[in-house]
Amino acid sequence: MSNYVLSSETRNKLMGVATPTIATALFKRGLRNQFIQDVRPLSPKKANMVGQAFTLRYIPAREDLNTLDVFRNPEHPQRAAVEKCPPGAVLVMDSRKDARAASAGSILISRLQVRGVAGVVTDGGFRDSPEIANLDIPAYHHRPSAPTNLTLHQAIEINGPIGCGDVAVFPGDVLVGDNEGVIVIPAHLANEIADETVEMTAYEDFVTEEVLNGATIIGLYPATSDAPKVKFAEWRKQKGR
Repeated sequence: MSNYVLSSETRNKLMGVATPTIATALFKRGLRNQFIQDVRPLSPKKANMVGQAFTLRYIPAREDLNTLDVFRNPEHPQRAAVEKCPPGAVLVMDSRKDARAASAGSILISRLQVRGVAGVVTDGGFRDSPEIANLDIPAYHHRPSAPTNLTLHQAIEINGPIGCGDVAVFPGDVLVGDNEGVIVIPAHLANEIADETVEMTAYEDFVTEEVLNGATIIGLYPATSDAPKVKFAEWRKQKGR
């Protein structure tokens, strides 16, 4: 588990950058498989989801060990994850990319919201998805799924390394989710990625404005001379960025 603690400064920076921008910054560092595949927001949100990973791992269910009675145990890993996931963290679930049974439902996600958890992600599906979509907490899944998790998934471990949507997620990694999807930043890179992507975002906003005003992307994106850099510096002063 990482000893990294996400600062409010880094969190705030990551709240204002897009997952594609983060993906490019990670690509520069040789990390090409950090965007969680086939996972989408249940509903658009106005702000990014940002938080450190707290994980839950499912394995294929074994019927004699996965009856409804297991939920009576307060230490059942699914129930324990909901109650132990720290405020400001993101609960990330490894459901083996299998959405035939739910990873959780609206009552559990509501509990996470009330506890101040920053978001919830599964590479499976959620039941009660219309209700979850109406909650304030950001939630990401593959597709809706009505059957209880017990049908196919056996919760086995909390806060260990997992795979989610073909991405390795270690406890403490920093997840950023927007209306495009979710990306995983290794904890030791979070601060520098935040700093770099704030700068990248400013330049991309400048380029977008220039292109919409008729400029060519050649020499501008990327900048291949000092001219666009000078104009960008003037733009930043005008915009207060």
